[in-house]
Amino acid sequence: MMSEPFISIQGLNKTFWGAKRSVVAPVEVLRDIDLSIPQGDIFGIMGFSGAGKSTLLRCLNRLEEPESGSVRIGEHDVCSLSHEQLLVFRRKIGMIFQQFNLLEARTVVGNVSFPLEVAGQRSAERRARVDEILELVGLTDRRDFYPGQLSGGQKQRVGIARALANEPIVLLSDEATSALDPQIALNVLDLLININQRLGLTIVLVTHQIEVIKYACRNVAVLENGRIVERGSVREVLTNPTSETMKVFMQVNSEMTSGGWKEGAGI
Repeated sequence: MMSEPFISIQGLNKTFWGAKRSVVAPVEVLRDIDLSIPQGDIFGIMGFSGAGKSTLLRCLNRLEEPESGSVRIGEHDVCSLSHEQLLVFRRKIGMIFQQFNLLEARTVVGNVSFPLEVAGQRSAERRARVDEILELVGLTDRRDFYPGQLSGGQKQRVGIARALANEPIVLLSDEATSALDPQIALNVLDLLININQRLGLTIVLVTHQIEVIKYACRNVAVLENGRIVERGSVREVLTNPTSETMKVFMQVNSEMTSGGWKEGAGI
């Protein structure tokens, strides 16, 4: 049985406006999203490209502004925060990306310390925090390297370290392993699982890879055309898929080789 939700989304809607045959037309990206995520969970959001999963993730820290609905994270009513309050709140929401988004002119230390500099943390505290995080992600021996000197997996570890710098209450992962080869992706997922277990950090993980869901997540929601069409424990959803999206994912997955993936926390 799930505990009280740490992240609560109710009636969330998001519309983009785009040109279609020279006419500006609305595109409903998210429709009536209701979702609860317990504290300390690794929660997967899955769907095909264009389903709305990345937009949903970005609504959690208001990088995308919802038209209507509510988002609550812990004690924070995210949609009611003023601009100034939102800037402070975002320091507690770590985010990692598919393309790393590192500062090429900064070393590993410089990249990880950057959000602490923006937050105005003092130099001595900043150095101590960076040392602590680099040890956690296994990059102490790469501290003075530049991004161009790192492998893809090491770059993603820097991205994770940077996301952890301000001691976030939630970590958002947007396709963080899809640009990596399978073994390196497994190593990154192992790191996220370890962080979740050691820090009790709630992780919301967007992916279109069913292997990621099986390996790392405990619960999952499936998006289809901007709506949640299925949700539950990973075991329940994969054992008895009811949505067309998940049935297709399962069929494709069964026809492909595992590529080194194995069952993990979700199964």
